[in-house]
Amino acid sequence: MQIKYCLENYASIACDLLAYPIFEEDAANVASLASLDKTTQKTVNSLLASKEFKPELHKTCMIYRPAGLKTSHLLFVGAGKKSEFTPAKLRDIAGTAVRAARSIFCKKAAFVCPKEQAAGLAARLMTEGAMYANYDADLYKTKDREDRDIEIFMPVFAGRQNVKEIEENIRCGVIVGEAVNFARTLSNEPANILTPAEFAARAMNSAAGVGLDVSVMEKAEMESLGMNALLAVSKGSDQPPKMVVLRTPGALKKGARKPIVAVVGKGITFDSGGISLKPSEKMEEMKSDMSGGAAALGTMLALAKLCPQKPVIGIIPLVENLPSGKATKPGDVVKSYLGKTIEIVNTDAEGRLILADAIAYARTLGATQILDAATLTGACAVALGNINGGMMGTDQKTIDRLRANCRITGEGLWQLPLDDAYSKAIRSEIADMKNVGNRMGGAITAAKFLQEFVEDTPWVHLDIAGMDIDTEGRPFACKGATGFGVRTFVQLLFS
Repeated sequence: MQIKYCLENYASIACDLLAYPIFEEDAANVASLASLDKTTQKTVNSLLASKEFKPELHKTCMIYRPAGLKTSHLLFVGAGKKSEFTPAKLRDIAGTAVRAARSIFCKKAAFVCPKEQAAGLAARLMTEGAMYANYDADLYKTKDREDRDIEIFMPVFAGRQNVKEIEENIRCGVIVGEAVNFARTLSNEPANILTPAEFAARAMNSAAGVGLDVSVMEKAEMESLGMNALLAVSKGSDQPPKMVVLRTPGALKKGARKPIVAVVGKGITFDSGGISLKPSEKMEEMKSDMSGGAAALGTMLALAKLCPQKPVIGIIPLVENLPSGKATKPGDVVKSYLGKTIEIVNTDAEGRLILADAIAYARTLGATQILDAATLTGACAVALGNINGGMMGTDQKTIDRLRANCRITGEGLWQLPLDDAYSKAIRSEIADMKNVGNRMGGAITAAKFLQEFVEDTPWVHLDIAGMDIDTEGRPFACKGATGFGVRTFVQLLFS
């Protein structure tokens, strides 16, 4: 998809579809739409008066061969209430317009930016929304696959604008959009194709192309380093574990300025639960249990293009969790890379085991701040649904920034408590700790487990279970992986 901004009057734009967002307040005060109404020979006033179209968020109405315009189709897109409108919603309604354009095989679509929005940020968000919406998850279809991709998307701005600012924001939007869609593709891949080795190979290829330093740690080195928590998860699978380590050019410099941020992502390429086998229902969705790792990789690819001199390290432990005669058993005790011992009570609480060694390793690489993303607990999805990811940690300043950024990223986050009293649930009689507590506060006790390996390093943990897959589809996106976390981390580290 090409992004070509336009500063001319929307009435003169020749395209397959012109999308025009309308707020609910506009329906009550059509004077604000007087110019469009006049151009289209009273089409707008007539439509709103008939109640045929109510401009609620994401509602659409298509006008074919509209009078007074050079477009083949005029699409009204509901923008909801002005009082509730956020930059993130601009991204989404741009995506809604693109999905509508795809549905009728349009190749060139334009979107009129609401005049209330600052053109710079709007250019970036509309670009991200268009790229997100132009993606489909039909990776392996051999029939009933139609070419619906939009070839040219045009954000349209009124009045005098800072062209350089618009161009730079479009550039950033393309980079972030590509990174998010890259992460979505990884998460959509079936586990028989995206093994730990294949994930590592794709990380190597993609990272080399953007100037990231990348290395892959093999099983033998993990064994020599004593990463027994991670290795315990991999024992039941024939697929060997991997650990991808990425560094921006800024992180490679001697005496790199601090803080050095580590972005750690859970990479379970398939999670059967191990000996503590999961129920069969919905187990196919466990191919996306590496979505935290996909988000970490997508983030690193974007940062390499946006701010390569910022010192950031990406750590992605990659493991397949399966049952076999070699698999770790409930009750086994292992010694982690940090030296702390863990009683593995439940082999389906595996993500925290691989993250424990990855987080501790990040600290040995010089990380002074740690961010992690993981589809860690079903408990978090039960608590927060698919509206917000759980957020916990010891770095309150960063937590506050992440929460404030939600209005731009569109990725909801909600802070959960991390009181010391929750640690009681993971005390073990035989080892330093056990990997799971009781059913109460499961998302929090999982985070308390990770905190044991973070120790005094400032840290924020995102539990993105429930946020990694959209099983129903949305007006601005297809069903499947969401790429959740990429925009959140990039907005934090680039802004």
